[in-house]
Amino acid sequence: MKTISNPLRVTLLMAASLVGGSLAFGQAPSSTPAPAPTDKPSNAPQAAPLTLESTPPPVSAEEDAAYKAFDSMPNDDPAKKEQSSIDFLQKYPESRYRAQVYNWQVKYYYGKGQVDKMEVAAEKELAIAPTDAGTMAIVGSVLPRAINASTPDAVKQQRLAKSQEYSQKALDLLPTLTKPEGMTDEAFTKGKNAVSAMAYSGLGMTAFRQGKYADAIPHFEKAIQLDVQPDPVNYYVLGICNEKTSHFDAAVTDFTKCSDIPGGLQAACKSNIDEAKKLGATQLSAPK
Repeated sequence: MKTISNPLRVTLLMAASLVGGSLAFGQAPSSTPAPAPTDKPSNAPQAAPLTLESTPPPVSAEEDAAYKAFDSMPNDDPAKKEQSSIDFLQKYPESRYRAQVYNWQVKYYYGKGQVDKMEVAAEKELAIAPTDAGTMAIVGSVLPRAINASTPDAVKQQRLAKSQEYSQKALDLLPTLTKPEGMTDEAFTKGKNAVSAMAYSGLGMTAFRQGKYADAIPHFEKAIQLDVQPDPVNYYVLGICNEKTSHFDAAVTDFTKCSDIPGGLQAACKSNIDEAKKLGATQLSAPK
């Protein structure tokens, strides 16, 4: 069994708030275009503790003080903290703390909806901490949502491949992790469920973008089951997938649940309830 990494420890602790925030969701290939949800995580993430899994390399007192200054910086001015993270990484490019700093950036750019910057920070963090399932799940869930009609095909294919890889690897890694010292069983389980929900959502959204609606359905159902905070995007896209596969009653249920969640998708979901009902009625009246 592997010991949980510091960046993932932080992800687990804050996953419940992260997973509910929706980045801009590109136009979906359905009869009703999907508007861009505006809900974003309200709080900037906390940096990781000052400990690592393995024995860290020697560090200067100046570097140690610089990281502690960044780590203790309040989140009431996130732009200032972002600049502090950039300055730290430029001054200490080989710092033993750089994985924690990149991890903070991943969540910060996630919350800001800056997908390209989030992806770059994640790549740098995972090069150092390749088993951080939390970062993989975040990136895996975000990339297919960021695709829209104007996304170049090459970028679309690259993002879908990365989403599928990261989401599946996150799910494979989670069972190998052990609860870190000082974390309650409840918090550990809740955090793992939230990370799993993001990963399953990533797999579902990737299948959806590929037009594999039947394949997407069980992934979204699992994401919804594990989600600590209902995500309207999961319900909305699951509704479309059920509609595309002629499961109209299920689609009505999905769109109804989506419409009950405040946010930018309420109007689209309410509209799609009526559409799914009409399609279901047409199916029942069709000659056998």
